[in-house]
Amino acid sequence: MELLVAISVMALIAILSWRGLDGMVRAQESTRQRADEMLVLQAALGQWGTDLDALMPVANTTPLDWDGQVLRLTRRSSAVPDEGALVVAWTRRNNNQGVGQWLRWQSPPVRTRADWRQAWEQAAQWARTPGDAERRYEVTLLPLDSWQIFYYRGGAWSNPQSSTGTPSGDSTSAIPDGIRLQITLPPGQALAGQLTRDWVNPVLGGGRS
Repeated sequence: MELLVAISVMALIAILSWRGLDGMVRAQESTRQRADEMLVLQAALGQWGTDLDALMPVANTTPLDWDGQVLRLTRRSSAVPDEGALVVAWTRRNNNQGVGQWLRWQSPPVRTRADWRQAWEQAAQWARTPGDAERRYEVTLLPLDSWQIFYYRGGAWSNPQSSTGTPSGDSTSAIPDGIRLQITLPPGQALAGQLTRDWVNPVLGGGRS
């Protein structure tokens, strides 16, 4: 009888120990997943800032354009030696499961205005009805419910598509004093809800936040 009681106690201890260990493993997995999600978010926002810092005004081209769906920009290449300018695009698109994703697209280096024009048009095509040729250059960043862009000009934030947000003049004036990115992250992520990131044009001598 005592042996049966001892065996039962040992079995109970083993079950409790297993449950405790399982709980620890699950907690570690959850912590690791959230840490990975934070790293992905930081990397995406870091790339966003890097792209804006490298904006490259070129005569008779458009350095920056936001149409409410896709942000296209012309930037310097970070390659050494310099291989030419790059056309970069950011957009949100639903995947096959209907989940919104934030995506980035980058063209091969462009050296002529004809190359730039082709890449600029391809970036717009990629954001709307991408084919295999356009998808080759895209990177899926993270889940995203919605996003919005605002430009800072004349001491105020405005919608880039409004008359206030639309400049006149050369390509340099097309780059605003600041750009505000507002993204809404879905529930279940390391961070959820609205997140705002402001970029200040380095020409003004400001920093980024």
